[in-house]
Amino acid sequence: MEGLVVILFIGAFIGLAVLGFIMEKKRREAFALLAAQLGLQYTQEKDWNLANRYSFLDKLAQGSNRYAYNILSGKYQGQEVKVFDYHYETHSRDSKGRRKTHHHHFSFFMLMLERQFPEVTIGPEGIFSKIAQAFGYDDIDFESHEFSRRFCVRAADKKFAYDFCHTRMMEYLLANPDLMVEIEGLVLAVAFSRCLAPEQIPGNLDRLVTLRTLMPEYLFNNR
Repeated sequence: MEGLVVILFIGAFIGLAVLGFIMEKKRREAFALLAAQLGLQYTQEKDWNLANRYSFLDKLAQGSNRYAYNILSGKYQGQEVKVFDYHYETHSRDSKGRRKTHHHHFSFFMLMLERQFPEVTIGPEGIFSKIAQAFGYDDIDFESHEFSRRFCVRAADKKFAYDFCHTRMMEYLLANPDLMVEIEGLVLAVAFSRCLAPEQIPGNLDRLVTLRTLMPEYLFNNR
């Protein structure tokens, strides 16, 4: 009986591994097709250099063994963009002191800006933002009480944060409350908490481009 249990366990493990391989293969194929449809370049290989090059972005600086994969890049609606799946690891100990590795995967969108800007992060207000505030990371308040209530905004330069979060931008973010936005250097980025399905990529690229369109042009003229 014990031997049968071991055989069933091994069989289930192999079955899950095969299923995972098939699902990942289908995802790569869907990304390749999407790239052709959008006129973008596609690479499926893991890219540790990309993770290191943009590690100044908070979302890409977490954990260890960081790499991008399933990378789409090129011009989209006249903007230089990159979209990719992203992986990093964290570690913990169980009750017996054994080390456990946790793998995290999510989708990340980047748009290259024409000039550099100081860091601004915008995300849904929640328990983690409240904890951060307790450690001295102040949340910026805006004239829109609804926006201030629903979003946590932190910035290295408050004036730029106010310039970026003008009335129309706040209205757009309130209508798209799932967006987590970060601007720093030459990058405008949007992060998600999971890997999106390939069919969700175009709509979110449109939202990223809309964020750029809503940025006041005087921000780019005053160099």
